[in-house]
Amino acid sequence: MLRAISKGIDDLIEFIGSSISWLSFALVMLICLDVFLRYLFSSTKTWILDLEWHFFSLIFLFGASFALKHDQHVRVDLFYQKMNFRQKAWVNFIGSAFLLVPWCLLIIVKATNYAMNSWDVKEGSPDGGLTDWYIIKFCIVIGFFLLLSQAISEMIKSLLIILKKN
Repeated sequence: MLRAISKGIDDLIEFIGSSISWLSFALVMLICLDVFLRYLFSSTKTWILDLEWHFFSLIFLFGASFALKHDQHVRVDLFYQKMNFRQKAWVNFIGSAFLLVPWCLLIIVKATNYAMNSWDVKEGSPDGGLTDWYIIKFCIVIGFFLLLSQAISEMIKSLLIILKKN
């Protein structure tokens, strides 16, 4: 059952990570448009700048869980690289249980309040750019929920290694 839960989470994160990868290309094209307008016409649009940081945010918020799934996150490998498979599983399990999961839960709670406040005032760009900023603020909650889900999947995989069920 634990393997099925972990696989379901992994499959979801793989789908989301693959799906949002196109945003990198869209962001590059948007930045090129912004540079083109700025240097050729000495003008830029506020909505383009807003959209740039929205795309950038989505890439990192939704990409964090994808990076964790593929073990591409930042890690200080002073001791970890010399550990055996089971010791690494312990480090991953303890690190996720006592650092990553509580951090994700804290951010989810705080970001939910942050997004709800934005929703209440119908926050938008003060410079006349994009409206409905609460949408991107709710994406913070979604991104950290995805990261939390992947952390749980990684904990399950580590636990199976620790218990030698893998």
